[in-house]
Amino acid sequence: MGGTAVADEKGTSLWRGAVQRLRRNPSAIVGAVIVLAFVVVAAAAPLLAPYEPASTEWIAMVTPSDVPGPFPGHPLGLDPFGSDLLTQLLYGARQSLLIGVVSTSLGLLVGAALGGLAGAFGGWVDTLVMRVVDILLSIPSLLLAVSVAAVLGRNPLAIMIAIAAAQVPIFARLLRGSMLSQRGQDYVLAASSLGLRRRTVVMSHVLPNSLGPVIVQATLTLATSIIEVAALSYLGLGAPNPAVAEWGRMLVKGQERLQSDPHLTLLPGVCIAITALGFTLFGEALREALDPKSRR
Repeated sequence: MGGTAVADEKGTSLWRGAVQRLRRNPSAIVGAVIVLAFVVVAAAAPLLAPYEPASTEWIAMVTPSDVPGPFPGHPLGLDPFGSDLLTQLLYGARQSLLIGVVSTSLGLLVGAALGGLAGAFGGWVDTLVMRVVDILLSIPSLLLAVSVAAVLGRNPLAIMIAIAAAQVPIFARLLRGSMLSQRGQDYVLAASSLGLRRRTVVMSHVLPNSLGPVIVQATLTLATSIIEVAALSYLGLGAPNPAVAEWGRMLVKGQERLQSDPHLTLLPGVCIAITALGFTLFGEALREALDPKSRR
């Protein structure tokens, strides 16, 4: 009996295919390297930093008109408070990572809960949740974060809640829209035809298939969170201790000596820019890898 043998091709899951595409994307590799370096530096700051953070041991060397630059034992020099600048930058990464990850996680959890309710139940629940989200969206994110931080006080927890509050409507609308699009798919109709309850269909099928865009957005939002942490510190809403290592506060204090010691402003600014760039590159590459329209 003649015939053509057709070799079975092994299927590739969505996430496995995305990983394969990411490995071939130069932007994804660059972004991943930057993100990994940032995480390693932040996690290992106590091991990498040559001195204790916020130490004022060398304050006598700082004068109103001059801050010592690089010299033996201090490769980047000192900051205006007499602390080792390299140590402050390393611990600033630790602070930015902690606040950025926690605030994004809080915003993701609350936003996903609201978006999940709206997408799962629809009707009056959807209308009520979306009107609340619309109110939050009508307020500029930075203004909302500043307002929350001003009400809760100057402490890291207040900054986390403030940044998370600005991110809630983004995640809520994204998950809700993704779930609504999934509810019209054939597999959902098939599951409902088999007699599965709505809760089972939503939790076992609709919700898992709707999380991809939300995870990608969380990666991109981490970059925004790091910038907003610096912005709130820049506006004076960070920790009350001026010697605490925060990139935003280092920008503020360095600005006072921009003419005589520009590196005090440039170094934390470059750290913020490179870190945000890393998360943005990786997030955009992940979005393209998960988008069926962009697959080759």
